[in-house]
Amino acid sequence: MYIDPNTGGMLFQVLAALFVAGSGVLLFFSRNIREGIAKLRRRMRKDDEDQEE
Repeated sequence: MYIDPNTGGMLFQVLAALFVAGSGVLLFFSRNIREGIAKLRRRMRKDDEDQEE
């Protein structure tokens, strides 16, 4: 299978842009993500405590 060098460069540029966009989204919503994980952990701890009683 032959891949033209220009196609490889274009593919790299597209993947780099997707990586940057994904990183930006994660950074932008990092507070919401952390809060959601904290709520989930609290809920799981509460469920564990309820089962022990």
